[in-house]
Amino acid sequence: MEFYEVTGEKMNSLRKKLKIYIPGSKFPSISLTGAYCSLNCAHCNRHYLEGMRKVTRFNLVEYCKHLEREGYVGCLLSGGLDERLKVPLDKFADEIKLIKKETSLKLNAHVGFIDENDLEWVKYVDAVSLDFVGNNDVIKRVYKINKTVKDYIKILDILTSNGVKVAPHITIGLDFGKIWWEYEAIDMLLKYPIDVLVLDVLIPTKGTEMENAEKPSVKESLEVVKYAREKFNGELSIGCMRPLGKWRLEFDKGAILIGVDRITNPPRKIIEWAMKIREVEIIEQCCVM
Repeated sequence: MEFYEVTGEKMNSLRKKLKIYIPGSKFPSISLTGAYCSLNCAHCNRHYLEGMRKVTRFNLVEYCKHLEREGYVGCLLSGGLDERLKVPLDKFADEIKLIKKETSLKLNAHVGFIDENDLEWVKYVDAVSLDFVGNNDVIKRVYKINKTVKDYIKILDILTSNGVKVAPHITIGLDFGKIWWEYEAIDMLLKYPIDVLVLDVLIPTKGTEMENAEKPSVKESLEVVKYAREKFNGELSIGCMRPLGKWRLEFDKGAILIGVDRITNPPRKIIEWAMKIREVEIIEQCCVM
């Protein structure tokens, strides 16, 4: 790829192991709210809940035991936000404790605006995935909620001060495909003890307000990746949400050349190419684990 040549510092980063995550085979995503979400976000409109497995409070423990018997190594506990703007995992606290007690599954929790009361169950999960938005106007335009950047910072303060492993997710182009606020968001996260920072990229999705938005360009998206790589000392991960086809081929190659540590679901030809320039490990889990 012409946009990023491999020289100097990039060569040092390419000597590090590249972890390729394939979660679909052994680390399923579970919605604990079915297809329900109290929000009508401009980029999602509940679309991404449709592809998750639907499990209720009454069968969650047995379902997870079944997963372990079938060879799964863990799962993502997710769902829509309720009227409190939380994924209601606190209502599954007893079940989460039992899963950790009676299975060896790893649990990644996708949360909303949790508070100190949630620490009672959060301490039992292995990692917390937090969508992080670093601009008040973007929060209003996309999520349409009465929250600010300070509310996101408060979540980080609660989790990190209590030793919870949290992996913030920044969606490049979340503002209807425009890239601008992401750099400041990365800067905000630098002072926190974060091991993994996840970068996703907007997919203009049919049936949402953003279905006709221009997807972020590969070049501009890689500029954000490059900035994060230069600033962030922990492991930088490319998450599972990003456009497919030629876009993904070009972006994934560029991200690997920049020196990301982790990447989720790259095309097979990218995996084969990466093995020629870096040591590669295939991991069948979520990329935050």
